Amino acid sequence: MDFFVTFWGVRGSIPTPGHATHRYGGNTACIEVQIEDTLFILDGGSGLRMLGADLIRRNKDVHAHMLFSHSHWDHIQGFPFFPPAYNPKTRLEVYGTKEGDQKIYSLLSGQMQDRYFPVQFSDLGAVIGPAHLGGGGKQIGPATVNFLHTEHPGGSMAFSLECNGKKIVYSTDNELDLRLKNREATLENPLISRECPDDFIEFCSDADLLIADGQYTDEEYKTHINWGHPRATTLVDLSKSAGVKQLAITHHDPMQNDELVDQKIDLCRKRALYINFEGDIFGAREGITLKI
Repeated sequence: MDFFVTFWGVRGSIPTPGHATHRYGGNTACIEVQIEDTLFILDGGSGLRMLGADLIRRNKDVHAHMLFSHSHWDHIQGFPFFPPAYNPKTRLEVYGTKEGDQKIYSLLSGQMQDRYFPVQFSDLGAVIGPAHLGGGGKQIGPATVNFLHTEHPGGSMAFSLECNGKKIVYSTDNELDLRLKNREATLENPLISRECPDDFIEFCSDADLLIADGQYTDEEYKTHINWGHPRATTLVDLSKSAGVKQLAITHHDPMQNDELVDQKIDLCRKRALYINFEGDIFGAREGITLKI
């Protein structure tokens, strides 16, 4: 069964277009997951506009299952600019965690009030409605979808999608370092092994692809504790503990140009050698499609 992942937005906090970010991209969070004929959209940052334009280019009648990690601006700001939302043939299902959870759905409509945007949510042509994950383990098309609450101001969620023995995990805006069992020791000595929380190891267990927030280097993190994002190198320890096959580091800091992202990924690869993690590590980059 075909299982494809495409990166449309890999930047954190604010879009950063320009020559200094052209290789990795400057759009905020948006991932497309296509499993046979079922389309999942993970987050709706500014990259959602580009995804929408590409769906139209494919002449595709869109029925999308939209999973939002949380409602911060850089994860929802692309929705008013998503071209399929204006097409009456489009159907968009916006998922909450359980029945009655319409928080994200309400926020998407709220950001399109006339004080913020010239087009009202009610004027969109698409059929847009709330849906829910039933507390986890929801079967959507051929995939089973689960979620896990993670560490971020205001809350955030990680998602896993499994199908025919293949598994991907998407975890952005998760300050995993706050939940390390030996947190203080790793801050004093970053070289020692980082003991990740059991629930997150289990959630990521045996993932073919882990797409995870790695906004900061070890040095940057010292001045950004409690900002809601981890050290990228901590993801390497998590991946080893969970048996992850590929690690895609995303949510690149807006202050990191392409060369600084390269350096961050290089530090993660050095960390992998140091702790004997043999999986692939790469920086998430706009326009890349992976077959799982």
